[in-house]
Order: sequence, then C-alpha cells, then structure tokens
Amino acid sequence: MNRSTRRRLTATAMTVVALTTVTTACSSGTGTTSAKAADSGTYTVWDPYPQFAKDSAWAKLLDGCGTEAGVKIKRTAFDTSDLSNKALLAAQQDNSADILILDNPVVSTLAEAGVLTTTDENKLDTSKADPNLLAAGQSGGKTYGTPIGANTLALYYNKEVLKKAGVDITSVKDWKSLTAALEKVKKAGKKGITFSAIGTEEGSFQFLPWFWGAGAQLTDLDSEQAVSALSLWKGWLDKGYAPNSVINNTQTTSWQEFASGDYAFAENGTWQLANAEKAGFDYGVLPIPGSGGGNAAAPTGGEFVTLPVQGDTGRYATTRKLVSCLTSTENLYDTDTTLSYVAPTAVVQEKQVAENAELKPWVDAVKAAKGRTSDDLGTKYPKISEQMWKAVQSALSGSKSPKDALTAAQDAAK
Repeated sequence: MNRSTRRRLTATAMTVVALTTVTTACSSGTGTTSAKAADSGTYTVWDPYPQFAKDSAWAKLLDGCGTEAGVKIKRTAFDTSDLSNKALLAAQQDNSADILILDNPVVSTLAEAGVLTTTDENKLDTSKADPNLLAAGQSGGKTYGTPIGANTLALYYNKEVLKKAGVDITSVKDWKSLTAALEKVKKAGKKGITFSAIGTEEGSFQFLPWFWGAGAQLTDLDSEQAVSALSLWKGWLDKGYAPNSVINNTQTTSWQEFASGDYAFAENGTWQLANAEKAGFDYGVLPIPGSGGGNAAAPTGGEFVTLPVQGDTGRYATTRKLVSCLTSTENLYDTDTTLSYVAPTAVVQEKQVAENAELKPWVDAVKAAKGRTSDDLGTKYPKISEQMWKAVQSALSGSKSPKDALTAAQDAAK
C-alpha cells in the first residue's frame, strides 16, 4: 500500500472503535491474526461470531463452501470491535483475510480507509439484496460487499397486560394511539414501555426509529421533526409511561424489565426472540409506528460479507465463489435461522415467514429499515450519533429541553 493509504488507515482507527455496536448481541472471543499464514489452497475468513464453535452450523457451512470451491477454509472469530481493528492492522501490513464479515456501520469506514474492494472490482452479484439493506454498505456511490442478514427493532408487547388495560393492539397505529394505550395501561396499574436511552451508540440505535419516524434527517438534528421525537420520549417519562431507568438501560437491561411481566411494551430486536419464548407470558410483535402512521424506519443491524484488497488479485475469483455460496438462497435461510436474522432477499424472507409466521412483523420491520450510514453519511455518522445520544441524555435527565439539547447537538455535529 502507498503512504497515503497507510495514513488513511491510521486516521480511521479511532472511528472504527467509535462505531462498535452491540446490536447483534455477540459474545467476546479471540483468534489468531495471521491471514497470510494460509497457502494458496487455503482461504481465510474473519467473522464476528465467536459464539459459534468449530462444530457449529455456521462453521460447517463455511467448510462446505470451501469444499465446493475446492479450497480449505481457515476461520478466525473476533468480537466486533476487535475484528475491525485487526482488519485495519492487517491491511496496513498487506496481510488481509480473503473475506471479512463486518458489522454494517463499519463497512463505510474500512472502505474509506482503502481496505475493501468494491463490487464493481470484485464482481459480486448484489442484485437480489433489498436496496434498503444494501445501502448500509454503500459509500461515495460505490457498494462494498453484500448483506448476509439483518436484524432491527420493533415493539414487543405483553398480550395479558394490554387485555387487562382494555387495549386492542390493532388500534395502535401511530404515536397518538400508542400514547393513549400507555395511558390506559398506567391507569390499570401496570407499566407502559421500556427502552434503552443509554449514552452510547445503543441509545442512538434505539432512538432512531422515533427520530426517522418523525421524518427527521441525521444532517439536521434540531429540526422540528427531531424535536417532536425527543419530546415524545420525554413526555412518556414525565407522565410515568416509561421508567427513569431508561437513561441507563442497555437493550439487555431493558429486556429484563419487560421480561418481568409488568410492562405493556418494550423496544427491542430480533435477537430477543429466544428469550421471548422463555418469558412465560403471551407476547406479540408490532413494527414501530411512525408519527402519523405506517411503519417507521428502524436502523439495521447485521453484517456484510466483504472482500478486502489483496496484493494477489488472482485470489478474487475463488473468494467470489465462496461468497456466492455463503449468500445463496439455500444457505442464507440456514445462516439467518442460526443468527436469528431476517434474510436480505425477498425470496428467503418469504421462506422464513412460511416456516414461522411469527417472523412476519420482523420482515415488515426490516423492509422499512434503514442503514445508519445510509444517505452517504459514511464516516460522518459516529460524530452525529454521539451528539444524538448526548442530546437524548440531556433531555431525559431534565438538564435541557428537547429543543435546546438538539440545538446543541446540531452545533457540535457540524
């Protein structure tokens, strides 16, 4: 790599750390970092799934794709932030893995750093991927990789709590009707809604459906629409419809509150489906409503399969075969079932719903979802997001009004 590329890699290291997210609920792990330890008949894959051991369905799928392509697979699993930083270091040393599976907000950062090839360069076919999901891997008019699956946010609801409060879930179609439902729940002696508003990326992730559902844009944090979204959350706290604990809640602790059985609603993601089945009460799932109705755009979680820049360009042809195998219709279904993801293609989504009707609201939510780095925000997103979560914290704690908090955020984001 030339000197300018090396400088870009160094400059973006801190941005990668800032983009670390927890939306896929991955556990931590370690692995070796020598991508070029492999010979020409071995291809390296780095992924953020340390929770999957060598005998897991995911590892077997990788090995199967390797066999189909006539090569061996050397897989190393990292936690999300560690993977991003190792990928930068490897690129500086011209020692990149053949395939990187990356948390989607990191894609544009590594792309800008010169780590990744574009789909025009590597000839990956992305035509079957939903455009709104593919957008999370686009920057500067170019596409880097293809989504392997997606998760997002929706509202879980406790059917028994709503029944006792006299709330018909079909009446909840917009913010006004949702707030009316919360009022009924409180009057019935139960708790309304819980979510995560913690001062990290997790808090921004949970606020975005309401922000976007109001029609706000990330380039204009203090717009009238943005203020209405933050005022909604603040109003819920002031009226006791949401607990003050949301200021410190992670998505995990928010879920634990909902799992107590006292709350009517919880904003959370597909990764809680297994826990929902164990909760001990009947639950349902509702896409987060927009301010005036319809489904709000929620942010997408999930990973992209990407091809890093290689000194030996002759490796791309086999790498492309491996990626095509991993993202084939048949394998996507198996992979996304394993990862509790909604598939990135309409064909596989239909198959998922046919096999499990309870996934329908999640598919609907994913179809309305939006990448955090979409709208060509790329590496601008982490700074915007930091100011957003700071504004949410200031408003919910009462130190500033929603308007003043967001005005300060917009000034800082500039």
